[in-house]
Parts: sequence; C-alpha cells; structure tokens
Amino acid sequence: MENLVLSVRELEEQDVDALMHYWFSADKAFLEGMGVDLAKMPDKAEWRETLLRQVQTPLHEKPSYCIIWQADGQAVGHSNVNKIVPGQEASMHLHLWSSGLRQKGMGTAFVKMTLPYFFRNLGLQKVYAEPYALNPAPHRTLQKAGFRLVKEYTTTPGWINFEQPVKRWEMTQKRFNTMV
Repeated sequence: MENLVLSVRELEEQDVDALMHYWFSADKAFLEGMGVDLAKMPDKAEWRETLLRQVQTPLHEKPSYCIIWQADGQAVGHSNVNKIVPGQEASMHLHLWSSGLRQKGMGTAFVKMTLPYFFRNLGLQKVYAEPYALNPAPHRTLQKAGFRLVKEYTTTPGWINFEQPVKRWEMTQKRFNTMV
C-alpha cells in the first residue's frame, strides 16, 4: 500500500464535492461495469441535495450512512450502507475513487476499518453486499475482508442499478468480532 496511512471517518459536508466528482466524472463504461443504469442517475443538484441531507440527518434517522476512506488524510473513497433495518442488517456499497489506488489491497483494509462503524453505530447484526456479478474487484475485496458468499441471483440491487446478476456476500457482527 505504498506506506500510505489509511483511515476512515463519517461523511462530512466538506466531502460532498469529492463524492459528486467521483460519480459525475466517471467514465460511462466504468459506471456500467459497476451495474449503474445511466438513465437512473439523478442530476447533480438532486444528488448534492441528497448528500447534504444525509450529513444533516441524525444517525438513527439516516436512510443511508456513509464512511469516507482516507489515504494520508485525503478522501479517496467511501463505503455506505442503505436498506438499513435498525438493529438488524444493511446493504453495503464500496467505492475507491482513484483507479491508481485500486488493486493494492486498500479496499480490503478500508472495509475492515469501516465495518465497526456500521456494527457499532447502527447496532447491526449483519452487513451484506450485492455487487454486480460481472465486476470482479468488489468480490475479491469482500472475500479478502472475510465476507461469506451466500448466493448468486438476479435482482435490481439499488435505485441507480439495472437488473443484473449479483453475488450476495455477508458479514455478521459475531463473525467480524472473531476476526479482529
């Protein structure tokens, strides 16, 4: 990991522009490779408002909870959960913004640092992820982070996705606690 100091923290208002840049400057092929339906992408103003509302909403009322990934103090990615069932489970998403930082093991390290926020702050018993089955990167990351592959099936995993085959990976709080 090139001696970078990795850290994570909750989303802050100062992160909104970097998040917007990630989504709106990404190559269309990259987004589609993640399973994004470009026709479902909101416009910038709507997305910005959603992110600002997320920052300002009290934790127990958040429909989505985001953790920023940092390398040497600079935001380089994020993980968020949505479909939150308080005290039970949530759906996790992971995004390393810079292609130059991918495939270096950072995603795995970031996921391991992020999970305590989801388990502790939301009181979750289980976190699951359902990345596009044809996008190998998140599957490697989740496996290396200790997630268990549960099944593969076809669904529309999120509000900006097209119907697609996904692999469902799960991590329970109990399992995670035995790993740390």
